[in-house]
Amino acid sequence: MIEPFDDTYFMKRALQEAELAYEKGEIPVGAVIVIDNKIIARGHNLTETLTDVTAHAEMQAITAASNFLGGKYLLNCTLYVTLEPCQMCAGALYWSQISNIVYGARDVERGCVNLKTKLHPKTIIRGGVLEDEASVLLKRFFIEKRNLN
Repeated sequence: MIEPFDDTYFMKRALQEAELAYEKGEIPVGAVIVIDNKIIARGHNLTETLTDVTAHAEMQAITAASNFLGGKYLLNCTLYVTLEPCQMCAGALYWSQISNIVYGARDVERGCVNLKTKLHPKTIIRGGVLEDEASVLLKRFFIEKRNLN
């Protein structure tokens, strides 16, 4: 029997957020935060829209989840994000004490894994969920951006 609420299901929801970013001309990264198989927060990149370098998808989702839960700690929550978190987002996730991070595409230059950014000791991180879909969307965005310039 297939579990309806698995990593693929929630990463598809994060990809929907990435598509919203893409439509706004933002780097297409999307995120959702889940607790007990329920999405409690959504976010996508808004750095251009808000003229704010900190307005990454993860940051938007962390704020929304904290507001939903009424507290700053995201214990027993899972972040699904289409691109491996950067150092800034990983730092915020450290302080949120989020339990799980699941990402799609790797960011070998700026991602928290290669840069060895410290996460909370209880946080579990794993990647590669719908990696191809997330990568294709990012590549399409940057190809189109280059062609416009």
